[in-house]
Amino acid sequence: MFRYRPLLRPTLLCALALPLSLGLGGCRYNFVPLLPQVVTPDLPVRVADATLKRDGDDLIVTARVEGRFEPGFLSVNWFDSGRALATDSVYLDTAQRTASFRLTVPDEGAYRAVLSFGGAVLRQVELYEVQP
Repeated sequence: MFRYRPLLRPTLLCALALPLSLGLGGCRYNFVPLLPQVVTPDLPVRVADATLKRDGDDLIVTARVEGRFEPGFLSVNWFDSGRALATDSVYLDTAQRTASFRLTVPDEGAYRAVLSFGGAVLRQVELYEVQP
């Protein structure tokens, strides 16, 4: 009997572990769905691409609007440092999502264009030709 004692302990452990492993293998999380529901994001309107550049004496802002939105006006407010220069707007709908605005200013400056849609400011683009 003393010869088999070193093999007795691992055999008993295996004999106990086998039913436990089979019993625990049947436990699964019941609150996690196997196939999660498809999430469709309802993203608000946003300006995806906006640039402000100079072309001769003109400043040009181009913007592309993405997301779900009701047709409305995309507005731009032009500033030179803290001084308001002009405002303009373009009507956008699902067929036309891009807009281009042009402002003639021959002098160099620290220009900003603030884009808003439906009264909410979406983006500000800047062009610094001189120190503000």
